[in-house]
Amino acid sequence: MLPNIHKFPKEKLSPEDISALEASAKQARITALTMISAAKSGHPAGAFSSMEMFMTVYGVADLTPENCSDIKRDYVIISHGHTSAGVYATLTEWGFADRDEAMAHFRQAGSVFQGHVEREVPGIDLGTGNLGQGLSAGVGYAIAQKANGHNGRVYVLMGDGGQTKGQISEARRMAVSQKLTGLVALIDWNDIQLSGRRLDIMPCNIREIWEADGWEAVEVDGHSFGAIYEALKNAGKNGKPTVLLCKTIMGKDGLIMEGKPDYHGKPVSNDDYAEIVKHLGGDPETLAKALERRKNPPTFAGRKIDYPSAPNIDTGTPFTYEGAKVSDNRGAFGKALADVGARNYKKDGRTPIVVFDCDLAPSVMTGKFRDACPENYIQSGIQEHSVATASGTASLAGVVSLWAEFGVFGIDEVYNQQRLNDINRAGNKTVLTHVGLDVGEDGKTHQCIDYVGLMRNMFGWKLVVPVDPNQTDKATRWLLKTPGDICMAVGRSKVDGLSYYAGSYEFTYGKADKLRDGKDGSIFALGYMAQIALKSAEILAGKGVDVAVYAVSCPLSPDMSALKEAAKSGPIVTVEDHNANTGMGAIMLLEAARNGIALPKVATLGVTHYGESGNSDAVRDEMGLSAEKIADSFMKF
Repeated sequence: MLPNIHKFPKEKLSPEDISALEASAKQARITALTMISAAKSGHPAGAFSSMEMFMTVYGVADLTPENCSDIKRDYVIISHGHTSAGVYATLTEWGFADRDEAMAHFRQAGSVFQGHVEREVPGIDLGTGNLGQGLSAGVGYAIAQKANGHNGRVYVLMGDGGQTKGQISEARRMAVSQKLTGLVALIDWNDIQLSGRRLDIMPCNIREIWEADGWEAVEVDGHSFGAIYEALKNAGKNGKPTVLLCKTIMGKDGLIMEGKPDYHGKPVSNDDYAEIVKHLGGDPETLAKALERRKNPPTFAGRKIDYPSAPNIDTGTPFTYEGAKVSDNRGAFGKALADVGARNYKKDGRTPIVVFDCDLAPSVMTGKFRDACPENYIQSGIQEHSVATASGTASLAGVVSLWAEFGVFGIDEVYNQQRLNDINRAGNKTVLTHVGLDVGEDGKTHQCIDYVGLMRNMFGWKLVVPVDPNQTDKATRWLLKTPGDICMAVGRSKVDGLSYYAGSYEFTYGKADKLRDGKDGSIFALGYMAQIALKSAEILAGKGVDVAVYAVSCPLSPDMSALKEAAKSGPIVTVEDHNANTGMGAIMLLEAARNGIALPKVATLGVTHYGESGNSDAVRDEMGLSAEKIADSFMKF
């Protein structure tokens, strides 16, 4: 019977408490080893090394099988997700999951007990495995807790080998900057990683780097329940985030595994399994029973993971922009964001809106939100990797989380982090500015010409590329209230405010907007390029060619009805300042084939090489994307 240590009911653990926890840890080690041996793959030594950390944290945290899907509670992130067998075994001890199911179906198709920890298992707050991301996730959860007025804890468990990762440094600084005293990190410090001894592979002064960034570092015996309990209870009392440096033995209590790198990532032999299980007081026949059960389908379904529910916010009334080059789309975004933020800031019952910035407020136009909602504006410095993860996990904890960033930094540089947001079905809102060739003068390193293709590689993200300030305003209000991971991409140049998108127009995801009728063919243009396409249509009209213009703002979800309509009138040209091989045009052709739509002649115009440095008009012209050259391309049909 496990003792009640939930939320630290006592100053110290009694000998009886410790004895009960140690007995449970032995059972958890048997469970973990059986899981790995049944699957014939996994990471047994690390699971054994971290076991006392796992058992203590899940015991003290305000995280139970009953509240694990609620918002206001403690959060536990397992950053070294490859130790999943140890985590799952711990969860079976604390009543989150079925032990026999875990042992039988670990790493088996159809089972929630996957090779790295995933949220479908109750008690897992983030699917991880890419080392170095967990602390950033903890920062995101802790920031969301502050915004929600909840004084909870966030625990992040990590390995020592990953401490050399740069993203962890970013996260440490974010935690101190935001005064996240409820954030507690625990490091399994066993000095062994996959390729050998930690200091032989990449020297790193673990304690010093944490203290240098402003954390309180506490060394504890990582296999002592009493020491870990007391250190966790006292964490944060000095006004700093706390890291527990848990000195451990790789493969602790695993006989042949102890102190050896060999079993970081491979199972033990059957004979060694039997010896270890007997050493731990268990029955070696446990494996045979698990293998027999493995022949049948898994029965433990875990929990269904979906995007956070729609927030309770007032999205206000859109502003109207009329006339030639009245605003840039990023400015319209910033103004709408600040308006919605002010309407909901510190209002009872409203979902908090939290905005992350990486030292770019004047360029990404989040300054007005900062002024209107100062406590919900998170200045993170130039630390994009950590912010991409933190903003995603914050959205899982009861806030509307938005990060505005240059395109090349907000998707190209942090694709892995945005992919993790997709896997975890976060509700992150990423607004990319300075995309395409519209950031002409900055040159090829800053021209984000692949964001559609990168977003296309994932499965849950929605992407919006608005045409004008009016559509940008309405799309901003839409994305703030809509569940799921949503990216909006805008340029920086001033563009016309079109009457089409003013007034009663409502943004509808996936709909292509027909801005001009035509009987001799069609131009489909992405985002603000629709305005250039309209000028191309005027040039063509002067030559006696009447073309329709469709504005596409949702390239990942092509409007099949619009494409069918266009196919009836003649040739089609697609236009985008994006890589021509992976963008809107390529997606439209693929979806047409999938839907059996017979297309006439099609030309896909886009970026065919890295752009030059110059004003946007000149760069687009060199790429063949000026109004005149688009018209010339159409005339070649």
